[in-house]
Amino acid sequence: MLTLAFSIAFLLHLLNMSIAPMVNDIMSEMRLTHAEFGLIFSVAVLSLMLFRIPWGPLGDRIGYRNAFRIALPWVAILAVIRALSPSYVTFLVSHFLLGVGLAVVMPCLPLIVKEWAVGRPGFATGLYISGFAAGNAAALGLTPYLLELLSWRHVLLAYSGLAIILALLWWTLARSTARPTSGFQIRGLIAVLKDKYVWVLLLFMMASVGGYDTMAIWLPKILDVKELAPTLATLLPLGFFLAGPAVGLFSDKFHNTRTIVALLGIVSAAAIVGINYAPFPLLLLCIFVAGFATMGVLTIILAIPTHHQRLAPFAASVVGLISSLGNLMSLTMPVLFGYLIDVTGTFQASLFTLAALAGVMLIVSSRMSE
Repeated sequence: MLTLAFSIAFLLHLLNMSIAPMVNDIMSEMRLTHAEFGLIFSVAVLSLMLFRIPWGPLGDRIGYRNAFRIALPWVAILAVIRALSPSYVTFLVSHFLLGVGLAVVMPCLPLIVKEWAVGRPGFATGLYISGFAAGNAAALGLTPYLLELLSWRHVLLAYSGLAIILALLWWTLARSTARPTSGFQIRGLIAVLKDKYVWVLLLFMMASVGGYDTMAIWLPKILDVKELAPTLATLLPLGFFLAGPAVGLFSDKFHNTRTIVALLGIVSAAAIVGINYAPFPLLLLCIFVAGFATMGVLTIILAIPTHHQRLAPFAASVVGLISSLGNLMSLTMPVLFGYLIDVTGTFQASLFTLAALAGVMLIVSSRMSE
């Protein structure tokens, strides 16, 4: 079951990010502007943000097994339709509808951990989180090589084939003996949403995801300004990949969430500032540590609702809410980062602001947590 969870996380980032290396091919064939191509990514983020919230209560009510039985075939069908889209409008709409199915991933994967990893939720959460990083790396690293052999439509069809296989494997192999514990009790869910700890987790999520996504977008440009190879930015997702199991295992052993998050906040802020001034060998370490520390927090965030006494009955609903609203930081911080570059003429102020915001949010939130 944890292997299936890893595969689903892998598929999410593979399908979402694989069109990035296809930018020239898609723009040329469909005669798009850069803004029109950028809108494709925007509708994907919007779709995930909107539909993670309803998928959460639905997952709590019908169970993760049934939720993925609905969502994975939907994802497979829309992935095929996207690859065969005859026009920009149909491509855009199919990409948005693809996000409707993929939105199930964040809310419902914690329910697998809740049932199948009792006693080790941090490590199990870290394992499937590493699937996000692996999918991102495959989308950005493997796709350019496939494009040398195949058209972009055939590459997307190949990836949709993986979605079809995964849907069949889920229907064939997925097991669950757990029964939904919340029964979609509106009063209970409202009481949980009034819980201070849910909003502390949201602050964790905003700092973690917002900090990482902003660096992922702007780091290649920063390296180019430093006259270094932009490909060195792959050290950031490498840190992401290793952070999941490492931080998860550490949190299972020591259980002191407040201290771990505060330390990761300090380390991430220091690493992001270090990208400003660190000499070449040490700069690589700063990039790796920045990815490790910011995404290490994500492991803790997603593990907590699986065993927290008040949140566990509504784990999918809580994760759906905080992962949806947490993406607001991913929408605003990259814009602020770029604006500060325009105003100051350098990226130093942008990195200082990002480090301060992420570090302070994590440290202050850890002080507010239980």
